[in-house]
Amino acid sequence: MKNSLTKISLFILIGVIIFGCNTTKRVPNGKSLLTKNDIYVDGKKDNTEDIFNQLYQKQNTSILGYRLRLNIYNLAKQKTDSIYRAKFANNPKKYYRKVKWLSKKQVKRLGESFWYSGIHDFLRKTGEPPVILDTVSTKKSLRRLKSYFYNRGYFDVVTKYKIDSVAPKKIKLRYDIITSKPYILDSINTHIASKALDSIYQLKKRNAVIKPKQKFETSNFDAEKARITADFRNNGAYRFQQNYVTFDIDTIGSKHLANVDMVIENEVVRNEDSISTVPFELYKISKVNIYTDHSPVNPNAPIKDSTTYKDFTLYSVKKLKYRPKSLTDGIFVAKGNYFSDNKTTLTSKYLSNLKVFNYPLIQYVEDKNQKNALIANIYLTPRKKYTFGFSTDFTHSNIQDFGISGNTFLGIRNVFNGAETFEIGFRGNIGASKDLANPNNNFFNISEIGADAKLNFPRLFLPFKTDKIIPKTMIPYTTISVGYSKQTNIGLDKQNFTSSLVYNWTPRKNTTFRFDLFNVQFVRNINPGNYFNVYRSSYKALNQLAIDYSADTAYFNNNNYDDGLRISDGVNSFINDVQSGTLPTSAADLKSINSIVEQRSRLTEDNLVFASSITFSKTSKKDLLDNNFYALRAKVESAGNFLSLLAGNSKLSQNGNRTFFGVEYSQYIKTEFEFIKHWDLSRKKVLAAKAFAGIAIPYGNSKSIPFSRSYFAGGSNDIRAWQSYGLGPGKTGSINDFNEANMKLLFSTEFRFNVFQQLYSAFFVDAGNIWNVKDIVTNPDAKFTGLKSLENIAVGSGFGFRYDFNFFVIRLDLGFKTYNPANSENEKWLKEMRFDKSVINIGINYPF
Repeated sequence: MKNSLTKISLFILIGVIIFGCNTTKRVPNGKSLLTKNDIYVDGKKDNTEDIFNQLYQKQNTSILGYRLRLNIYNLAKQKTDSIYRAKFANNPKKYYRKVKWLSKKQVKRLGESFWYSGIHDFLRKTGEPPVILDTVSTKKSLRRLKSYFYNRGYFDVVTKYKIDSVAPKKIKLRYDIITSKPYILDSINTHIASKALDSIYQLKKRNAVIKPKQKFETSNFDAEKARITADFRNNGAYRFQQNYVTFDIDTIGSKHLANVDMVIENEVVRNEDSISTVPFELYKISKVNIYTDHSPVNPNAPIKDSTTYKDFTLYSVKKLKYRPKSLTDGIFVAKGNYFSDNKTTLTSKYLSNLKVFNYPLIQYVEDKNQKNALIANIYLTPRKKYTFGFSTDFTHSNIQDFGISGNTFLGIRNVFNGAETFEIGFRGNIGASKDLANPNNNFFNISEIGADAKLNFPRLFLPFKTDKIIPKTMIPYTTISVGYSKQTNIGLDKQNFTSSLVYNWTPRKNTTFRFDLFNVQFVRNINPGNYFNVYRSSYKALNQLAIDYSADTAYFNNNNYDDGLRISDGVNSFINDVQSGTLPTSAADLKSINSIVEQRSRLTEDNLVFASSITFSKTSKKDLLDNNFYALRAKVESAGNFLSLLAGNSKLSQNGNRTFFGVEYSQYIKTEFEFIKHWDLSRKKVLAAKAFAGIAIPYGNSKSIPFSRSYFAGGSNDIRAWQSYGLGPGKTGSINDFNEANMKLLFSTEFRFNVFQQLYSAFFVDAGNIWNVKDIVTNPDAKFTGLKSLENIAVGSGFGFRYDFNFFVIRLDLGFKTYNPANSENEKWLKEMRFDKSVINIGINYPF
């Protein structure tokens, strides 16, 4: 009863806050609050963003109809300094008591404190002042609406507005637009004075944006101007500018038809006080100069070193530090070619991607010794040759109670004088854990160290030429990397060695390829006997079975069932008794024990992965602010085939598998596909969706996929109603500590919207799961057997908040298990939609 009264009181309080606020509290007498703008186009309501944005005055923002920011603003007191002074003017004795207790200066500062003034400043800045009707702005809105439709071919458009009173001090505006019939383009004629430009236009006119029988659109004419200008400037028209393209549109005597004359006059040349016109000419590059160590601070420093290489001249203030070919490979402005803006941009992009120079400066000057010729001057400002960084963090996790981690890196540019970059980093962690045996009583009893090195080449590092297949215009580069890490008293005390050779190139804008010629990973578990200390769920299951079947008490700590099986000899002895038949069990329990044994064997064995893969990525995203785009990624990976050739008829391991240097190697084929789509719903609302499918099939030398290459479900960027590794496989109910499998499906949808200022919110639905396919797992609940297994797709839903710091986003999501396939038949749907069953996810940036 008490809880019910508390809930009722809470709902009443929320209701009073929401509905009790007076939105016209700050509206002066004789003025009206603008509560709504309705736009009707030809009698139909149309508040789409493009049209709505033409209005000068928009009503206060709202969330689900509630004007939160307006009410926050109304909570703030106005002129707090005057109110504070008036408080003492009306009661001088109170002022003298304050002064006696504090001082005059402190009493004055008290009025400027957060409690008296700051909180109200915060409410005003966070909130939103009431939008008061201004008819001058309304008439401006009307003119903008008329212009908007006029530019879309409705030359006879008629606009008007109406003010409706909806309550005391509240009004709404209605805009009515009668578009009439749009004008259609009829004939399109061209008049180009320069023969050189006319020939280029005729070659490219099939790409024209404006065409007969189209509806008139000003944006199409702007796009046509940009297209023509780009065609001319990419084919030698160095002096041409967009303002030379003009359109004469004639609608006289026609019935909603527009005749278009495109006119491009000759170039206007100013000679002191006179003006003349000359036909536009096409310019070629006569010389290319590269200044390899240009300084903006001292641009006129004397040149001391120079060389010529393939029609390029390289200059240096100091001794030349670059092999000429390493720079000229990325310069597409070449002697004898026509001037081209595209080649200038491509050159800048290539040189920037070297990460050796700041953004290059490319300037053109007319060659006085040749007619219609340009000298290209490319100024390169080198970055610092060496960069060094260091960072330290204090950490806490389920592994360590307290830890200190450090990272340091060194970067070296232009390592071999070919614009290569080399990076090496070291990382380390020491921590304290009270859960570990500590005979020496050391405070720091766990540690991890690692090192990584990476070498980048601004070309494809191959023994043969690839220019015909992957030209330099695709900006190819090669990365060679190696890494090593070692753990002590962490998990199974892994030693991890990695190495890779990766090629990257960009065949066209927003499209990339990545080819891993080899990606090697060798994982060695130094302390496999610690397995059951790490995977506690497996240990607890075995311990309970040992008690249920009255296993030998000698297998338990202190010979007592209550103290649990000893790790690891007691656990192993119990398993041996069961598998040998000395300790009979039911078929179901024997199956569970064998499954735990199989998982332990797989997770404690040393892994050698030698894989090759190719990844294709494409996106339509234009920039960081683009919220209407798609992105897709596809990957195919194959492992073990090369080692299979090298191993040949090598000696078999105890498991009957081939080995390479005494280690079983993994063999599998893996493929992934990911698709992301964002829809901009206007007014800072975005609908985002993601689909992912991945599968890895072991074959040949493997019966399962290595843990590091398998899939898991759950977490802040996955199915947010489950924790990482906490879902699946299938409907098993996540019986292991770290649940993984070799097949995954994931579908996510998220509706994002702005609350106020930099604070955003979202509602989301995630669906998916992981399964085992064609591997050693025998549990039917974990296996994917066909379309029927799709009924085990888990569904999570929830909401979250995001704060946008411009350069990154902090995200807090709350996920609820909406459909849990691990539950019994009548408990799957909506039975865990409670806060005590929810999962909190904290992340950086958006999940997709």
